Amino acid sequence: MKNKIFQTGVLFFSAIRRAKILLRRKSARREPHNSPERNKIMNTFEKARAFVYRNARPLDISRWQYHFENGSREAVLTALSAYQNADGGFGHALEPDAWNPNSAPIQTWTATEILREIDFTDSAHPIIQGILRYLASGQDFDGKLWYNEVVSSNDYPHATWWHAEVDSADSYNPTACLAGFIIRFADKGSDLYQLGCRIAKEACGADDKQGLNDGMHSVILYIRLMQYCEEAGVTEVIDLSALKKRLREKVGRSITKDTSKWETDYVCKPSQFFNTRDSIFYADNRDIAEYECEFIVKSQLADGSWNIPWGWGAYPEEWAVSKKWWQGNGAVLNMLYLKGFGKLLPF
Repeated sequence: MKNKIFQTGVLFFSAIRRAKILLRRKSARREPHNSPERNKIMNTFEKARAFVYRNARPLDISRWQYHFENGSREAVLTALSAYQNADGGFGHALEPDAWNPNSAPIQTWTATEILREIDFTDSAHPIIQGILRYLASGQDFDGKLWYNEVVSSNDYPHATWWHAEVDSADSYNPTACLAGFIIRFADKGSDLYQLGCRIAKEACGADDKQGLNDGMHSVILYIRLMQYCEEAGVTEVIDLSALKKRLREKVGRSITKDTSKWETDYVCKPSQFFNTRDSIFYADNRDIAEYECEFIVKSQLADGSWNIPWGWGAYPEEWAVSKKWWQGNGAVLNMLYLKGFGKLLPF
């Protein structure tokens, strides 16, 4: 009897010791409250906040408030709905490099990313139902791919890469992600759901030119396809384990390892793919992912924003406006990255 009591006591105190060790390890990842590093991060946050409130769109202000100031998800949805057209698709420069008010697949994909950012999954909501209606309509779709270039953009201020000679699609950008969105939210008995499943299979079988390759845009779209299928509990449509393996390899190859290029060039950073240590992609990219936290702090501009390493080459007045929109978006995403890595809370 005494031995059992002794063994129980040993196990109890061993468990406490392990818990304390884990707690110390977790705490060690956060800077002390009044450390110089913590003060730098707090200053970075306050400068970013000021920039957002002075320059960002109402949508991005509502995102900021939701993530950092106990704002409501409903406020984000209300702001987002202003970009949605009667056909259910999105336009109106939601993706700031094209001011086309008409619905377009890239703009609609951008809306799905914001819904995902705020973890909104109510499939009955008018925004999600509208997106599904747009995707089911056959508009901006060639039977295999949703267009990534639409001619109607030519009539409005836009970046040169969105200029189109014809409505066209040359890859699964953004089709792979939109197929995943359908699988996640469409009625499983619908024709649209069957279309989403078919496209997902075709996307995973496509060659490197059209399908999954080392390009960062391609990789994130296939990550979303994987995530949507997992969240829907759909395991029979595509080989998720094989896709996950490919994506882990692609993420590692896509991230720009030469960090001297990060501030000035259009490059790929870990935040393109994940913003927490819980990600399946973190372990393989641990050091460079942790470095991005440091980079965010040291690369912030005096006005509280971050450099946008591209330009339109035309429409200089409109680009000046869009650049501010991109910077507001970047401020939200950068602070979400710091938050996800335990750098912001608690102050």
